[in-house]
Amino acid sequence: MWNKKGLIYNVNGEYEWNKSHAQVPVADLLLDRIRIYYATRNTLGKSNVSFIEVDKDEPNKIISENKKPLFNFGKLGTFDDSGIMPSSIVTVGDKKYLYYVGWTTRQSVPYQNAIGLAISDDGGLSFNRISDGPVITVNHIEPYFSGTSYVIFDEGIFKMWYLSCIKWEVYDGKSEPIYNIKYAESLDGINWNQTGKVAIELNDDEGGLVSASVIKENGLYKMWFGKRKQSDYRININNTYRIGYAESTDGINWKRKDNLAGIDISKNGWDSEMISYPNVIQASNNLVMFYNGNGFGKSGFGYALWNEI
Repeated sequence: MWNKKGLIYNVNGEYEWNKSHAQVPVADLLLDRIRIYYATRNTLGKSNVSFIEVDKDEPNKIISENKKPLFNFGKLGTFDDSGIMPSSIVTVGDKKYLYYVGWTTRQSVPYQNAIGLAISDDGGLSFNRISDGPVITVNHIEPYFSGTSYVIFDEGIFKMWYLSCIKWEVYDGKSEPIYNIKYAESLDGINWNQTGKVAIELNDDEGGLVSASVIKENGLYKMWFGKRKQSDYRININNTYRIGYAESTDGINWKRKDNLAGIDISKNGWDSEMISYPNVIQASNNLVMFYNGNGFGKSGFGYALWNEI
């Protein structure tokens, strides 16, 4: 099970671009430290990306804090003109591939997401979009939107597990998206084969599965992910996000084992109402999970270490 080690970081609102939230932590293991990308919100509530660096052996010790956002918003009318959130980072040779969620607004529903890609040539300190358009978006199989993704390079190909909206529903007059986790493959990390393959399906009482995080141990794929109920999941503690778990022998066909997730909300404090957006890495012979607590990252992000029972 996971042994919670506490809160690491939250923004202090010092700048116009970081007024609230440190959401969706995405960890990149470096030689002596871990760089953690996160989404923060500006005075208009729009998300952008920055990062901190923490000690590899003691992730609660912050080494440095980036003092500016990594991106400009997309051009007017593009998929990321209203917000950007990090989702997954992959080292490809001497480059870093950062997959991110782009936000744009809609009229019939509140928003639409798609998955973009930005590449770094300086070790992850700065990034350039590969295009004004996304790498995963709506098509004739998936007509709604795509969100948080997790990408690994494995067995000679890129593998992605990503949020896929399957419909919108109206609950108490409010439009709510319903989404599961799907799987896609790519030879180059840019051009993806979207077949609509479902990796993790919703249970009957669930409305959203988010932020898959996958590791491979001794041939077994292990995934942690966020899960929520269909409605009233922002405030009602019985419906808010929790963390689920699944296993697979091939990374494609999964069996949910949520009882083995090993982590739940605390009795009090920063993660007592909600936990989600898990990001799991291997560091210093430990499995480390970075995750958000209350308010979708409004209370910042913390970490936990895996302890075998």
